[in-house]
Amino acid sequence: MNTDEFIKKFRSEDIRQLALQGSRYPEVDMPFALNQIAGWQTARTKLPSWASCDGIIYPPHLSMEQCSSEQTALCKFSKVVSLGSLSLQERAGGEASFLDITGGFGVDFSFLARHFKQATYVERQEHLCDIARHNFEVLGLSQARVVCGDGVEYLRTTEPVDFIYLDPARRDSHGGRTYALEDCTPNILELKDLLLDKAPVVMVKLSPMLDWHKVVTDLGCVSHLMIISTHNECKEMVVVMTRNKVDSLTISAINDDETVVFCESEANSAFARVYSEAPENLVGKYLYEPNASIMKAGCFGLLCERYGVQKIGAYSNLFVSDEIVTFPGRQFKISAVSSMNKKELKLTLSGIDKANIAVRNFPLSVDALRKQLKLKDGGDTYIFGTTLDDNKHILLLSNKVPLK
Repeated sequence: MNTDEFIKKFRSEDIRQLALQGSRYPEVDMPFALNQIAGWQTARTKLPSWASCDGIIYPPHLSMEQCSSEQTALCKFSKVVSLGSLSLQERAGGEASFLDITGGFGVDFSFLARHFKQATYVERQEHLCDIARHNFEVLGLSQARVVCGDGVEYLRTTEPVDFIYLDPARRDSHGGRTYALEDCTPNILELKDLLLDKAPVVMVKLSPMLDWHKVVTDLGCVSHLMIISTHNECKEMVVVMTRNKVDSLTISAINDDETVVFCESEANSAFARVYSEAPENLVGKYLYEPNASIMKAGCFGLLCERYGVQKIGAYSNLFVSDEIVTFPGRQFKISAVSSMNKKELKLTLSGIDKANIAVRNFPLSVDALRKQLKLKDGGDTYIFGTTLDDNKHILLLSNKVPLK
């Protein structure tokens, strides 16, 4: 059995068990085979269209860990398609050109390149370039050109293109994570003038840990911002810089199939209505927890205005309404409200031995609250600990309502 046959036959098996059987397959390049099997197993969920394509070569674990998922790559691709008004789709003869100066494993490149007649991938690590050449051919990207070299140096000497993409490295020389714009490689703040000199539209993938307000202020030329989450976990912040001045920043808060689009000026002008009735009046109302992208965007006044909801408290970031509405996040129906009084808690929690617990603007952590309530994790009951505007700490007992 050769290496390719081994990979195909055992790619669904446990890697650790396969590693112990290496001596049984002397013709197999076992380190390579195990890496490919591990890569394919990751790709099944992270890059399903790649996993379904025979012949893809997967890189070492770190590159697989750092690369975009197919879902987030498709979000960026859809944004490029929507930028037709910026002349990406209107080039005479369909000759639009694209440059990625931080190629990496090439996932984002492979999806973005489909929209362009000419696409250039630049990567300094030769082994990643070799993998990219092979994979782009397997994926049918005949327009792809692979350049092994420093992306910034290539940028300085290349002819102008229509669109540039980059994903700056967010690790220091010791492998530790970095987050600030100036700490990434390359430094976008130093490079932005050159980038916009070479292309009218530049897309940059950034850490979701960054404060997007500061990013927009520091760069000063951002027309679009995407906050991308998958399975309610914030994965990426993506900014689009444009050479031409725009009147208002457009923000897309994306979580799986949920997308909320708004203008920064619209969000800034919206007023967050805060619930002001007695706590006991919350029983029977519908409770909403925004998804991760909305929480990061922080457009809470706009949520109140657009969806007809009210905030539980000024700093709670939980919302309520009398009637159920379609909302970008989880939705519940409140069955009971309790203070932290021991007697009231005992009565309210009677018959409940387990619950899903979350806290929003609450003095106790989830673990501390669970310990105090003496509840196991799980079940159909959801308990939210939060604080009202009068600084009263309450617990909201609720049950999940399916999305409309």
